[in-house]
Amino acid sequence: MAEAVSTNNKKNQKPVLRLDLATSRQLMWYKFRKHKLAMVGTAIIMAFIVMSLIPEFLSTTQPQARDSAYSSGPPMGIHIFDQNWVPHTPFVYAMTTKRDPVTLRRIASVDFETRVPLHFFIKGEPYKLFGFIPADIHLMGNPDTKIHFFGTDKLGRDIYSRTIYATRVSMSIGVVGVLATFFIGLAVGGLAGFKGGMTDAVIMRVIEFIRSIPSLPLWLALAAALPRDWSALQVYVVVTLILAAIGWTTLARRVRSKLLTLRNEDYVQAARLAGCSDYRLVTKHMLPAFMSYLIVDLTVAFPYILLAETTLSFLGLGMREPMVSWGVLLFSSQNVTAIAHTPWLLIPGVFILVIVIAFNFFGDGLRDAADPFSK
Repeated sequence: MAEAVSTNNKKNQKPVLRLDLATSRQLMWYKFRKHKLAMVGTAIIMAFIVMSLIPEFLSTTQPQARDSAYSSGPPMGIHIFDQNWVPHTPFVYAMTTKRDPVTLRRIASVDFETRVPLHFFIKGEPYKLFGFIPADIHLMGNPDTKIHFFGTDKLGRDIYSRTIYATRVSMSIGVVGVLATFFIGLAVGGLAGFKGGMTDAVIMRVIEFIRSIPSLPLWLALAAALPRDWSALQVYVVVTLILAAIGWTTLARRVRSKLLTLRNEDYVQAARLAGCSDYRLVTKHMLPAFMSYLIVDLTVAFPYILLAETTLSFLGLGMREPMVSWGVLLFSSQNVTAIAHTPWLLIPGVFILVIVIAFNFFGDGLRDAADPFSK
């Protein structure tokens, strides 16, 4: 009888994570999962990544398509209950715009008697998914009328679709800029920290000179020097390189200080005596010792690059039409009149706010996970 009880107790026991037997990756993942805000930030970042990969499927129309009959129109909210609280399938109320005879402003009027049902996975404008897969299926919309979830700008372009497409451009600039910053900072900081001497002195003076220049005036000066007749793709590439060429200094200084500390460690000296080359010493023995902290710096640098591109585009010195980014969309809301009459033009700013906060939460979680034995 005792044996049976013992057996049942073993079956009812939940598996316990043995921290003393777990690997470093398991410990980091366990610590990261305990950070609830980091998990929320990770989910938001994944949602934005999906949005940037398939904007054609998620949008309702092309970013440059115009609806002249609904220019400067307010957002069409999605409803499930009508005015009498009777449930329906998701729908939007029909809306029209007309000009005020006195102020000439466009005034929107809602037709509460006409419901426009939302259809999911409908056929619409053809596109190429991932740039090479022909498709014409969109997530939602109505085949008989145009629906504008975030409203339209003064040219009648759909803010929702433009914001979804802008996610791809802004996220790609952030990713490319951060990767370029990471490798430049890693190479320059690694060279300064490993070689030392005159090499370290020259590199540090260059870094101090770059950091002594205020970031915003430097961005403006470099971006203003771009020829106005360049294509949107050329501006995209150069703006990304400008942001990377300025943002690498912080990471380089951090890598340099770490390598100066590690190059005299016993295991590094043992590897040098064993005949390891300088490249192998740095890449195989020294960098892995603080790679987790470099990953944290990588995630923290992403909002910095993203906000820099948004600032340049908002000031009219970064990305340009017809390419759309979050900064380009906010460019049309520079004056108080536009904000007062069409406040929905600020919706792309909400996307920027959400992704920056998400990356900060994600970076905090990684920072804690990088030292899994801390309290």
